[in-house]
Amino acid sequence: MKPETLAHRLGTTTHVSPLLMKARRLGLRVPEDLERLAVQRGCDYYAGGGDLTTVAREAAPAASTMMADPASFSNEELAVALLSIGLPYSQHRVRLGAAMLAVGSNSARKLAQAAIHERCETVVRYIALCGSRVEPENTFWDELLRELPERPMPPVDTLPHITRFVAMTGFTRRGRETIMQWIRPVRNAAA
Repeated sequence: MKPETLAHRLGTTTHVSPLLMKARRLGLRVPEDLERLAVQRGCDYYAGGGDLTTVAREAAPAASTMMADPASFSNEELAVALLSIGLPYSQHRVRLGAAMLAVGSNSARKLAQAAIHERCETVVRYIALCGSRVEPENTFWDELLRELPERPMPPVDTLPHITRFVAMTGFTRRGRETIMQWIRPVRNAAA
């Protein structure tokens, strides 16, 4: 029995993904290697959670070397590959994709073009809407939304809640308050 894909959860069909084929040509066993590559590029926040813990134990030697450099597989491509609707459904992977979308050097236009090409613009649009709510001063999210075509919102509970894309406080020095910060790679992911 095949695992349920993100496409199935969204109520659509999968397609042959040129981006995932490129990842395979580069030696990335999809999807676990995509997750590992995101961690290597700075998504340390997700290094110990989800399916990646099992993957790290099974293939520890591969995790010690960079799997694909940004020149051969860009951060935009990695973000969209992690959000591919043809992959088995994983909230952890969607969260990694959301973090990689937010890399400071990413081009909104390239992300939108890749998302449209890969048919995951609904997912990218949802994440960009969440990003614009968390970081209203960050023009990147608005630019990305302008580049993406209008799409209906995904079915409720299909994609992670906005709080799964952020780090939140409950108490600060000023007392009880909620501060949300978008989770993004901590190192320069555009090496």
